[in-house]
Amino acid sequence: MNQRQTVPARQGCAVKLKAGQALKMINVSGHQVVDTWAFSDADVSEFFSAEHWRATVGHIVPKVGDKLVTNRRRAILTFEEDTSPGVHDTIIAACDVHRYALLGCTEYHDNCTDNLRTAMRAIGVVDHETPSPLNMWMNIPVSAGGDTSWGEPVSSPGDYVVLRAEMDCIIAMSNCPQDILPVNKGKSASTEILIVD
Repeated sequence: MNQRQTVPARQGCAVKLKAGQALKMINVSGHQVVDTWAFSDADVSEFFSAEHWRATVGHIVPKVGDKLVTNRRRAILTFEEDTSPGVHDTIIAACDVHRYALLGCTEYHDNCTDNLRTAMRAIGVVDHETPSPLNMWMNIPVSAGGDTSWGEPVSSPGDYVVLRAEMDCIIAMSNCPQDILPVNKGKSASTEILIVD
């Protein structure tokens, strides 16, 4: 049975997928970045690793058909569909309280690292790392000289990606609450997810 869920702005969620199931992530506003993690359901010390994946495929942005691999170099997800222009990020770490302090925040700011912890706790997982995420729809231009910058998403309302589970896994997501840099066009929005067999 298909399950649809709305993930509120500035919040996260985690869902379990059986091998063969897929998750469709819909960028309702078109400008929302979603930090995305995948953990093995059997052992959360195995997780999607951007570093290991980049070494395997030889590029820094996922393409349709790519197998996303873990820190043990096993396929955990297939990047199956993408209706957006395909601009995503695998370089930038999840935001956290320390990042916002560096950006001048003197009070608590919602962040993706805490959203991951809250989402995993909600499904009973309390002991896990915070790996570098796959930042869906995040636009981090890289110059010919290797410099990076902060761009606005180039996706459109309703764009979606589909991730197919290659093993029983947990997919965790955070609607990035970044409102200081332009990565969400200055505002966070909700996303929708649909789990399909």
